[in-house]
Amino acid sequence: MNDIERFYATMEYKPRDRAMFWVWGVWPETLERWKKENPEFDEKKDLKGKFDTKQSFNHWFFPHPPFEKKIIEEDDEHVLYINHEGILMREMKNNPKSSMPQFVKFPVETRQDFRNFWKERMNPDLSQRIGPDWKNFLKEVRSNPYPLIVISDRWGGFFGPLRNLVGVEKLCMLFYDDTAFLEEMMDANADFIIEMMSQILDVVHIDCFGFWEDMAYKAGPLISPQMARKFMLPRYRKVVDFLTKRQVKYIGLDSDGYIEPLIPVWLEAGLNFLYPFEVQAGMDVVEVRKKYGRDLRIWGGVDKRAISRGKDAIDREIKRIFPLMEEGGFIPYPDHSIPPDVSFENYTYYLERMGEVCEKISS
Repeated sequence: MNDIERFYATMEYKPRDRAMFWVWGVWPETLERWKKENPEFDEKKDLKGKFDTKQSFNHWFFPHPPFEKKIIEEDDEHVLYINHEGILMREMKNNPKSSMPQFVKFPVETRQDFRNFWKERMNPDLSQRIGPDWKNFLKEVRSNPYPLIVISDRWGGFFGPLRNLVGVEKLCMLFYDDTAFLEEMMDANADFIIEMMSQILDVVHIDCFGFWEDMAYKAGPLISPQMARKFMLPRYRKVVDFLTKRQVKYIGLDSDGYIEPLIPVWLEAGLNFLYPFEVQAGMDVVEVRKKYGRDLRIWGGVDKRAISRGKDAIDREIKRIFPLMEEGGFIPYPDHSIPPDVSFENYTYYLERMGEVCEKISS
């Protein structure tokens, strides 16, 4: 089997030559640590492992043209600047990629701000967003024997993108104080996704589409399931119905945190995969499968903390998720980026063990 054949067999609970797994990214500090631990470290060579290959594109939906970075003030430790999304944010200078910034001000405060933003930055012109030769690029990508996945990262959804526009606090208040404004933004995003994907699907078939929300924290969702069902579900349904008619078989969603209360809403909307299932936020992929069955495919769910604890912990973690690897409908990978407490030795051991276990699973 090649990678795309194995992917479909896994997602459809069909016989495979072996199980499969993917990898997630790593923190910049993690790479720095690994280079110190192994001076001959080569990222492309040393981290190849036996994981499966996917083609995932997740940057086409961002505001375009991006905002020009503008530094407002800085000192020895911090910098206050407007980022490419128009958000005024304060970051630490020594590790901006691995520390949480302070969000000071968002680009949208009024409905007119939103309309201006959308008109100026959310034109679905793929010649600008992907490149002038975007059609041939897509055809070339599609010719590879790997799954083709389009993720509308940070700007395709009905909570996450709105959070980028107005901020979490104001967004949560809009669910009560100004539902007309809320729904205008949601409808605009649904139409934007459809316009983007219509052009892409006119040229190539894709295997998966993913929304992006990040609408939960460790204790639960940032809004109630009732609110999600009332306001978000109809917009999911609009996009899902469009994609389904265009033969996109797998449609899912990315959200960190404890998302369990929202899973019924997403299933009702027609989504059939979710990720990354953060273990430290209480998401247990084994229990999720028991509760929701095979209709929900699961990506991720490997506790990244176990990888930092050494070989025994890694073996226990793989044993924990083994039943799902064997059953199918599950593509394991770490539940988020690999932090710098993971040694090079532990991470390469994890890759080796996952490869060995996957080879043992065939049907």
